[in-house]
Amino acid sequence: MKEEENVDDPEVKEIQKSLERSMERLYLDTSVYGGYYEQEFRYWSKALIEKIHKGEFRVIFSEVVDGEINDAPEDVKKLVRDIPKQMIEFVPLSDSSIELTEAYIGEGVVGKTSRADCFHIALATLNSADVLVSWNFKHIVNFKKIRGYNAVNYKFGYKILDIRTPREVIGDDEEQ
Repeated sequence: MKEEENVDDPEVKEIQKSLERSMERLYLDTSVYGGYYEQEFRYWSKALIEKIHKGEFRVIFSEVVDGEINDAPEDVKKLVRDIPKQMIEFVPLSDSSIELTEAYIGEGVVGKTSRADCFHIALATLNSADVLVSWNFKHIVNFKKIRGYNAVNYKFGYKILDIRTPREVIGDDEEQ
């Protein structure tokens, strides 16, 4: 009962806000959730999801990821549902994200068939993600593509986006 009373304490609220601000905010694309169930990516996706459950990272969860998860297998849907709600920040599509997506395509970073990937990049950029995390090596975690996305971000006055795999986010301290 005492803990519930502390939730209304302004001092406790300020400490919680401070912790939230200092916690890294990760935009996980759908491949990270799916990777949890794929042999090649399981170890690293699982380690990252566990760190999220422990409160080490916050997740920026977008309307785009939500739509893709709706088409995913049930075990992937459950994995997402089981992430503690306080660790998730939902972000909707916006006019700015649509414009930035079209800029990535217009500048030739990727083709029109990669629009969903561009939405992930745009939403992560516009919502100031510390890192966009993905297993998509063809259209996202790709040296030339990262340079292209960030060139467009720079051109339009947005921050440079850090794009990594779960393995890079977890680091060497979690080696198999």
